[in-house]
Amino acid sequence: MDFDRTAEYAAHHGEEEGKKMRKTIWVIFWILLAVTTAEVSLGLVWKDMNFAWTFVKWTFIILTLVKAYYIVAYYMHLKHEFKNFIYAVSLPYIVLVLYLIVMALTEAIYIHGEDVMM
Repeated sequence: MDFDRTAEYAAHHGEEEGKKMRKTIWVIFWILLAVTTAEVSLGLVWKDMNFAWTFVKWTFIILTLVKAYYIVAYYMHLKHEFKNFIYAVSLPYIVLVLYLIVMALTEAIYIHGEDVMM
């Protein structure tokens, strides 16, 4: 069995399409590098710059979501899939995140419930 499909791929895809895809990959790489650099830099200097912890925390959350989007959309190739497949892949994660939020809030209320009641 021949697993080398380079010739088959080349027969259906032109050089211009290949250049476009390589450019897209490099653009995504530089975006991810910039976001990661911003996160690391913020982590190193936030105390020296007197940033509020809430600002730093939300900045990390937003930048992490940006990185997750680019990784899933482009490197895991979900951006060009059918919508139903995207929903089938993402729905379990959404449910898990909601479950974890509910559990964290429930435990926080249980732990600090006595303080609130008094």
